[in-house]
Amino acid sequence: MAKQTTIKSTFSLSGKGLHTGLVTTAEFLPAAENSGIRFVRSDLEGQPEIPANALYVAQTERGTVLKNGEAVISTIEHAMSALFAHGIDNCTIRVNGPEVPILDGSALPYVQELQRVGVETQNAEKNYFRVSEKMEFKTGNGSSLLFLPDDKFSVCTMIEFDSPVLSNQFADLNSLDDYDAQIAAARTFVFVREIEPLLKHNLIKGGDLDNAIVIYDKETDQASIDHLTNLLGMPSMKIDKLGYVNPRPLAFANEPARHKLLDLIGDLALIGHPIIGKVIATRPGHTANTEVARHLCKLMAKQESEAPVYDPNQKPMYDTDAIKRILPHRWPMLLVDKVVSIEGQTVIAVKNITSDEAVFHGHFPMEAIMPGVLIIESMAQAGGVLLLHDKPDASEYATYFLRIDEVRFRQKVKPGDTVVMQVTLDGGLHRGIGTLIAKAYVGKTLVTEAKLMAQIAHK
Repeated sequence: MAKQTTIKSTFSLSGKGLHTGLVTTAEFLPAAENSGIRFVRSDLEGQPEIPANALYVAQTERGTVLKNGEAVISTIEHAMSALFAHGIDNCTIRVNGPEVPILDGSALPYVQELQRVGVETQNAEKNYFRVSEKMEFKTGNGSSLLFLPDDKFSVCTMIEFDSPVLSNQFADLNSLDDYDAQIAAARTFVFVREIEPLLKHNLIKGGDLDNAIVIYDKETDQASIDHLTNLLGMPSMKIDKLGYVNPRPLAFANEPARHKLLDLIGDLALIGHPIIGKVIATRPGHTANTEVARHLCKLMAKQESEAPVYDPNQKPMYDTDAIKRILPHRWPMLLVDKVVSIEGQTVIAVKNITSDEAVFHGHFPMEAIMPGVLIIESMAQAGGVLLLHDKPDASEYATYFLRIDEVRFRQKVKPGDTVVMQVTLDGGLHRGIGTLIAKAYVGKTLVTEAKLMAQIAHK
């Protein structure tokens, strides 16, 4: 299991915003584990935060805009793309204006700073979004995003325009290790015929030939070209043939397709978790990308509340005899029958509720119900196995529970039920003390949950 990361030190980048034309500074700061990526509008009263999450997407015309209350931050996709590619889980981005600077129209300036300051590994484990089955999302404008199971993250994008200069292109990224060299330098692009309508929509006020690829694909008279350059505050220019009009040549023959891939990664980063799976995107755009990201955010929230998959035919990691070598409990207080698995800081364990449990003689003779306190004890014992299983002298230690918080009993547990417990150590141990997030399920139903504080110590 990989660990979460943040940046090792602060860096900042300044420049004008592509759409607002305002000069802003984006300051990137290290952040605590499990805090995620958050934008802070440092120029507003109270310095409000805006989580980098698809549920906060407010607008997607020529860029991704996030909004939390009255605070808005736009054109976040290039920075988010670079952070995702470098595996950054936690970062605070302070911006003194409504838009992240466009810089050269690519993610390269962000990548260069990330390379310079480096990545700091933290204690908490990453929480991945794993594509477990084929999922396809289609939108009315012809966009399609296909997710396929795989053992790593990869992306392929295919774009299509009604243009003699840019018709069909594709780009792929087989590994994030190749992002810096193959994707980061790809710039945003615009067709000359789009410029005036975009300006009328109060967009691309900061656009120029240094921060966007400009595509001239329909012959226009010189008066119209002069009108556009005047609107953009640029000197007049003569364009005598169809093609790309930038003074700087294309970084790649398929640079537009690569930029669409860059944007897609930045928008999917709003899921808030690294992705394991293959993504194939046809005619992607910010609207389609963020709609899918929003759906996946909701799917992840649902998955996090679902019961762990338990195969009764699977050989347990620890049977009852092995558990007794870790825990001091014995009948009738040994309340874990087997440990299915321990992955990273999460244990999956099972307690079978039988009709001859000693407690049922008095709780209750006419309606046998497993006491909630014993379900908590069962989860606590599973947590004890998690904390002690990797100690060679586990029998020399004991686990003491210091607090029990946020307890919820959601459904009765009765004889015949199989209780599957999922207990996760939240944030690691500090001086032998840690917090356990515990959940118990019968079938797919959550029956009990609690937050437990525990300490391990020599007996």
